Amino acid sequence: MTQALTFHPVYRSMNKPLTIWGAERRLFLLALVMGAAMFNFFGSLIGGLCLFVALYTGARWLTVTDLQLLRIVLNSARVRPIYDPAKVAIDGRGCQ
Repeated sequence: MTQALTFHPVYRSMNKPLTIWGAERRLFLLALVMGAAMFNFFGSLIGGLCLFVALYTGARWLTVTDLQLLRIVLNSARVRPIYDPAKVAIDGRGCQ
């Protein structure tokens, strides 16, 4: 008994990240808060704006290239490398 193919429409907006000015919203908020912190701590408006622009540019680039890259980089420090038994010698002389 063959089943008929069914198609389910998936709207493009479901797969798009939520962005503010082209940057993912969490990264945009991080850039905004870091720029404001720079302004508050050092009293430099130019420094705060420069930091915000630099972080915003990085966030926008990250949103366009690969949105999950930040998660991968942050999780890579926590996860240990996978043990590969094929790379380890059985006896001490390097013979298998």
